[in-house]
Amino acid sequence: MKKGGIWVIDSGDSSGHEQSGIRPAIVFSGVVAGLVMVVPLTSNSRALRFAHTVQLSPNASNGLTAPSTALVFQLRAIDVKRLEKKIGSSTGEMKLLNKEIRKMLRV
Repeated sequence: MKKGGIWVIDSGDSSGHEQSGIRPAIVFSGVVAGLVMVVPLTSNSRALRFAHTVQLSPNASNGLTAPSTALVFQLRAIDVKRLEKKIGSSTGEMKLLNKEIRKMLRV
């Protein structure tokens, strides 16, 4: 599991506005204590109205089948057992994602 890999994950049940269910996500860290940090993706284009999002277009490299929005503001740790299948890589978009995370974490 490398940083930038796009995986289908099962984020399980969530409450409120948290992303849940089976969806693609970008791995954002190496494995630490059986956990990885991920940025969930959504195909709902209305999510772009939120701060700390990045739009991704489907291509052969990332394996996405629809235009997607990376929900950087929902960065979370999940157990590696929730990573179901690697579908691609987001190496081209990692600069944008890194920039957005730095902006979000500015204190």
